[in-house]
Amino acid sequence: MPASRSVVIGVDSSTQSTKAAAVDAETGELLAVGRAPHTVTGTGGARESDPEQWWTALATAVRAAVREAGVPAASVTAIAVAGQQHGLVTLGPGGRPLRPALLWNDTRSAPQAAALAARLGGPASWLHRTGSVPVASMTAAKWQWLREHEPAHAAAATGVRLPHDHLTERLTGLAVTDPGDASGTCWYGAGPGPGGAGRAHGSGGVGPAGSSDAVAGPGGASGEGGTRDASGKGGTGDASGEGRPGAAGSGGPGRRPASGSDGRDRAGAAGADGPGRPGAAGAAGLSRPGAAGSDGRDRTGAAGGAYDPEILDLLGLDPALLPTVAPSGATRVGTLTPAAADALGLPRTVVVAAGTGDNMAAAVGLGLGGAGLLDHPVVSLGTSGTVFAATGARPADPGLAGFAATDGTYLPLGCTLNCTLAVDRFATLLGLDRDDTRPGDGVVVLPYLDGERTPDLPHAAGLVTGLRHGTDPRAILGAAYEGAAFTVLRALDRLLAACGLDPADPAVRDRPLRLIGGGARGRAWTDTVRRLSGRPLVVPAADELVALGAAALALGAVTGTDPVAVAAAWGTGDGEVLPPLTRDDAAWQRIDAVLTAAAPTLLS
Repeated sequence: MPASRSVVIGVDSSTQSTKAAAVDAETGELLAVGRAPHTVTGTGGARESDPEQWWTALATAVRAAVREAGVPAASVTAIAVAGQQHGLVTLGPGGRPLRPALLWNDTRSAPQAAALAARLGGPASWLHRTGSVPVASMTAAKWQWLREHEPAHAAAATGVRLPHDHLTERLTGLAVTDPGDASGTCWYGAGPGPGGAGRAHGSGGVGPAGSSDAVAGPGGASGEGGTRDASGKGGTGDASGEGRPGAAGSGGPGRRPASGSDGRDRAGAAGADGPGRPGAAGAAGLSRPGAAGSDGRDRTGAAGGAYDPEILDLLGLDPALLPTVAPSGATRVGTLTPAAADALGLPRTVVVAAGTGDNMAAAVGLGLGGAGLLDHPVVSLGTSGTVFAATGARPADPGLAGFAATDGTYLPLGCTLNCTLAVDRFATLLGLDRDDTRPGDGVVVLPYLDGERTPDLPHAAGLVTGLRHGTDPRAILGAAYEGAAFTVLRALDRLLAACGLDPADPAVRDRPLRLIGGGARGRAWTDTVRRLSGRPLVVPAADELVALGAAALALGAVTGTDPVAVAAAWGTGDGEVLPPLTRDDAAWQRIDAVLTAAAPTLLS
């Protein structure tokens, strides 16, 4: 391979492991994937991980990817991190974690979520402000749990981060997030009042998705949540077309921030109080969200950051603890610190993009967004089951998360906690191979082994009904597949309706369903989804869509190209088309009847 070939690295830091994809920047060829595992601890509803292990895994995976790709380290030009959403990372002195991170699937915060949802005008107000109603997975509920159960840790925190924020900060020394991942906190959004007190991201408007300059300043696009902001997906620029992709920083409007004396790009230089702080407002094009500037004006709406001040007050969360919100996941944050360059074995000149959450990166990898596909549904079968679509307007449905995307559209998402791991557990209990299955044949399994999120049943346990003396164990396993697939597909119908689409309309029903995640590689999963959905499926050939989406963000940070357009040109979302099967209405109705009957009592 020519030494001059440019390589970008996309990192997928998930619940169970880190994967780093080395990608040819021109062709999108996946050259190699490095891997390293994570450890998740906790019993009952607890799920925690040590963020230091994430960092070690990232360095290990990146080194392995570069080595296995057979490219010189000097050929790597950029890196971006996509991380598991919602996790709460609390930092102490030196920017190091005070305690293990509370993960997205930690359900201990369910009581706190319910209490928060009842405040500030109730669920409808939360939907208007943030696009989502607090549930146990959301970061706001986890912070409230920490305040109530570990007040000393909450009081000692010098920084509050999401998993991908923390890793980006370890790479650059700068505290930066993006609108997509920030939209999963329940403290970021449109703000209170008609039209919102601020925009879902920056007040000067949203620059191109790949813009290397952040946006600062008090003005900006109007609209609830920033009508085509990073919480949703699609398009470049903001809804009104206002704003410029330049920073109103010390270099003058629209100018790229200057490099520091050590040669590193200072896109948000660390302040006098050291690493881990967002840095001075405007100095590098990324301003401090929620902090008052030297002129005394509130900077809550500046440079991508509409942190809701009333919600932060309710949570007792100082906005100075939070990272700056960049205009997009493809915003150029800076370059590697000397320590990060040594850990990864890469040059200090490697550009670091702001990065995003894993679901937003998967959407980029699939080519979903304003420069690609809109209103095309996706089902992801992994530890959790998720459904999402890039759309031009944020739906308001209490059962969905009204996320932002990384390119200016929206990414409404439904999530189920129990998917591949829950079904694998049934296979283990039955002593069967995961593909040794048959249709449920009258058996119904609701595999809610860890509670459930959509539907919102955080205290639920698994339920099996319809057993007979002659029941085949393979039918019980098949019913577990059906229960998990039903829950995901039921959330998909709700998502389509919230986007203004009729799930029964042939034009909508016949639109291929993109199936991704580990389950998409299993015959039993694909057969079950086809049978219960009656839809054609597209199974992308690429295995690492989150990492590939992150790689497209990395390239966008270097070139200014829209990352959705990059992924579409790479063809990372292309794959096999499976024709539809006749929908199994009997199985659907049987599962629906059991869920409806059990939810008020057995599952509460």
